[in-house]
Amino acid sequence: MSASAPSIATTHPRSLISGRDGTLSETFARPKMIFDKLKKFEIVFDSPEMDCPPVFSSGDVVSGKVVLELSAETKVESLKLHAEGFARVHWTESRSAGSSTAYTQNYSDEVEYLNRREVLLQADNGELTVLSAGRHEYPFSFQLPEETLVTSFEGKHGSIRYWVKVKLHRPWATVKKIKKEFTVIEPIDINTPSLLAPQAGTKEKMARIWYRNCGQVSITAKIDRKGYTPGEVIPVFAEFDNSTSRSVVPKAYITQTQTFLARGTMKQKRAVVATLSGDILGARRRETWHGRAIKIPPVGPSILQCRIIKVEYTLRVCVNVPGTSKLSLELPLVMGTIPLHPFGSRTSSVSSQYSVNMEWLRMAIPEQPEPPPDYSSVVSDEDAVQSSTAVQPEEDLSGVLQRSLLAYVQEFRLRPPPVYSEVSRRLHARLHSFIYLLDCAFQLLLLVTTKVFASEEIQKLYIEQKTEIYGNLFPT
Repeated sequence: MSASAPSIATTHPRSLISGRDGTLSETFARPKMIFDKLKKFEIVFDSPEMDCPPVFSSGDVVSGKVVLELSAETKVESLKLHAEGFARVHWTESRSAGSSTAYTQNYSDEVEYLNRREVLLQADNGELTVLSAGRHEYPFSFQLPEETLVTSFEGKHGSIRYWVKVKLHRPWATVKKIKKEFTVIEPIDINTPSLLAPQAGTKEKMARIWYRNCGQVSITAKIDRKGYTPGEVIPVFAEFDNSTSRSVVPKAYITQTQTFLARGTMKQKRAVVATLSGDILGARRRETWHGRAIKIPPVGPSILQCRIIKVEYTLRVCVNVPGTSKLSLELPLVMGTIPLHPFGSRTSSVSSQYSVNMEWLRMAIPEQPEPPPDYSSVVSDEDAVQSSTAVQPEEDLSGVLQRSLLAYVQEFRLRPPPVYSEVSRRLHARLHSFIYLLDCAFQLLLLVTTKVFASEEIQKLYIEQKTEIYGNLFPT
């Protein structure tokens, strides 16, 4: 009788492999995974430009599609999207607990800015969805929070990232995951009063070599505003007074400072992004910079609103005295994203803050100003810069709504008032026009009274009234 067949048959293909001892062992090959049918699985963001990745800010709508390309019919449980945004910091520090004991202290923290979930594909009754071979697209759309987000950032000890993650769930298969980051840049408009304000400072120190004073060094520096954008040139106005017995070299730097915070501990990283060097300043000499230019390279915007990561910029004007410490003066900078608008075309927040309507401005301008005194008798040369005069009524005000009030005031505040003779001539011409109209009215009145009453007394009264009015207008 022949041997009976095995009672248990396997449906998996078998193969023989060689072990270390040369024996052959039988294994079962894994079933072909479903992802072999998946030719393409990707996230595509909608972008106004074809080859340019989109950039978002608070309140924007992030939209796109998830693309599936299958080589064969496939069953799917669900397709889910998860959008996240985090600021995270992490670093380690080595500490000593004794002469022979050391340990590593970890510092980390995170702040969540975005957490949105969306189901792109899932049957209502929990059954599987059968997708045919070919290309399938699943659109998605979600709005970023209206509250201020933080600009994307990559640093040595931390990062600020935003991404979209999609999971494809299949029966009897591991979950397929894909992830794609997107960029968030929070706008910083430098056309605001605080960022348009000039920055200035003065610093001095007594230079010491060993234990001997060798003289004093002082720096006075000024820049026209606090806010700039990458690519701009900062004109630096500075004065260096070297009263020491050594030669010094004045310099200016643009410095980026990255600050990371976790558990009450701070970690900083500084980098110089632009440099400006002056000429050697000899002993007991003085040098002045009349707007020396330092160009801002392509750098990221300032990050000031994050609790655990900050990116700040400063302009450092300094002199290095050989043999002693450096004297440095720091002026704060803010790197913005919205550049300075030229006067007459501002559409930013400064325009909305300072724009005025025409009626308000007309109320501030007198129709017939009294003749002012001579300019030199009231304002001295030192006070001329601070003077502010009323705008003359003949000035064209048709473009005032397209300009900021700040620009309007700056344009007129340095104008001296008209001299008395100019105003007198204008008033005299207007007065003669008024007299001419008045005389015409009297002539018409005389004609009417003569026709109606034909009385010599009325004519005599008319002449007396006319003579009296003319006498008051032009006294002898």
